[in-house]
Amino acid sequence: MKEFFKILTLVRGYKPYAIANVFFNILATVFSLFSLMMLIPVTEVLFSSGDKLKEILSTPPTMDFTSLDFSLKDYLFYVLAEKIEEIGQEQVLLWVCIYLITAILLKNLFTYLALYYIAVIRNGVVRDFRNEIYNKIVELPLSYYSDEKKGDIISRMTNDLKEVEWSVLRSLEAIFRDPINIIVFFGSLIWLSPSLTLFLLVFFPISGLLIGLIGKSLRRSASKGQEKLGELIAHLEETLGGLRIIKAFNAKETSKKKFKDFNEEYNRIMIRMYRKGDLASPVSEFLGVTLIAVVLLYGGKLVFEGEIRSSMFIAYIGLLSQLISPFKSITTAYSNAQRGLSALQRIKEITNAEATIKDPKHPKVIDDFKYEISYKNVFFKYGKEDVLKDINLTIPKGKMVALVGQSGAGKSTLADLLPRFYDVTQGCVCIDGIDIREITLENLRSHLGVVTQTAILFNDTVFNNIAFGLENVSEEEVIRAAKIANAHEFIMGLEHGYETNIGDGGGSLSGGQRQRISIARAVLKNPSILILDEATSALDTESEKLVQDALNNLMKNRTSLVIAHRLSTVQHADTIVVMHKGTILEKGTHEELIALGGRYKKLTEMQSFK
Repeated sequence: MKEFFKILTLVRGYKPYAIANVFFNILATVFSLFSLMMLIPVTEVLFSSGDKLKEILSTPPTMDFTSLDFSLKDYLFYVLAEKIEEIGQEQVLLWVCIYLITAILLKNLFTYLALYYIAVIRNGVVRDFRNEIYNKIVELPLSYYSDEKKGDIISRMTNDLKEVEWSVLRSLEAIFRDPINIIVFFGSLIWLSPSLTLFLLVFFPISGLLIGLIGKSLRRSASKGQEKLGELIAHLEETLGGLRIIKAFNAKETSKKKFKDFNEEYNRIMIRMYRKGDLASPVSEFLGVTLIAVVLLYGGKLVFEGEIRSSMFIAYIGLLSQLISPFKSITTAYSNAQRGLSALQRIKEITNAEATIKDPKHPKVIDDFKYEISYKNVFFKYGKEDVLKDINLTIPKGKMVALVGQSGAGKSTLADLLPRFYDVTQGCVCIDGIDIREITLENLRSHLGVVTQTAILFNDTVFNNIAFGLENVSEEEVIRAAKIANAHEFIMGLEHGYETNIGDGGGSLSGGQRQRISIARAVLKNPSILILDEATSALDTESEKLVQDALNNLMKNRTSLVIAHRLSTVQHADTIVVMHKGTILEKGTHEELIALGGRYKKLTEMQSFK
């Protein structure tokens, strides 16, 4: 139950709307109560005999509202009897009906206004969560995603958030409305008959215990279901990304079976969850009817014995029926909220995840890169495994340094430390003698440009992909960058030129075209430091020539850190660094390393390098 009321913390930013909702719920409850309380004077006075009216009029009640002898019930009886004496029973009945219609109209008006304001809360909280999740996804370091499935993260942002909206936030209506109803009606029942109301003090704890047990079990099933749905979406995401391989290796049936197994398990869990959730409403209804039956039995006995008036007993039953409805509603809301609380917990695993790559509290600023980049005694590990060991490397301004070596040697990791995609485990990476951890991420990355092996493009126009991350970019600047990247000619051949949408991941373009747009993006940013991660290794010979020319244009007068498998692309590098198992094995120019006769020479021979 404690976690159920934690839902209230979601509305902290919407206090005016919450206050308005509670206010209108109170008004709706008051008018609902007044309309039911009219049952007492109507049945006791309006339809009574003339002798009864005379008896009431013969004993005027105390009119002093502050007096201990004042009785609201006797006062209403007397006023109604006076009106009957004055204008007749039919006229009074007409005015009572008008009062009832007006009270019910106002009750429903205020109920609508309460829902009108809570709609802002429900949708606003979902919007805030969606923004918070997306912002966190962008802020979290790349290391976070090495242990997470993209499909599961997507599931949390879509399905889990929808579950929060439909289960938890719909419960807000019950949290804000039903306790008010229960308090008001319960107080009225005590006023009418304290002895009859004792039964409620036994009924509520028993009902609450039963509903709590059902809700606890439901939450466990909901958690399992959401995890399984995340696996299902992750498998679907992998299938869409690997359709070419699935078809090429005749693995369609294997993929279908795997998906079917996930789907069947998810189906079984959801059936159990819905069965448990659907149990809450009939249980609370059965307990409510049982309560009314007991009250009828005991209350009828009190009426027969003359201890309570029949009119008050009828009103009591009417109020009790109104009390059972909000009780049933809040127990159903509690049961449904368990599913949402489970989804909320999965969402908070993302929003509460620690962004380990942080800006310093007192940052230093690099306005201009002047001297050198230096890796000093750098160690880095994934988990417990050392990936880089005691790296010492200096990259002077304006020079090109190439990293070569077999796959898994640590080349990409070494390059990823420079833009702080990861932070070193030991040692430091410095720019002009300043540890990059002492610089803000925005300041650091403003000096860097990255071109990766696989061109990362977005489902947008060519223009917006080249101008990505920059504001107020003119068409002339984009065209100039495209020309430097050898991309202008093929872009102008597209259907709408620079305004052509290139599809998901640039799927409508060839590999060489995508890479040249990626290079144009780096050219437009005009970084002082450039990181090229095997930018030509996935291209055919003709595309490689065009891209390599574009890269040569890009690297002019820039400091470059280049990762290469094709050694022919880096033979003119100022320094070639040969890496092996996370360490620097050799370092020098192409001619120096060939003369050394070490690992670099063997790599060139394996590639038939001339």
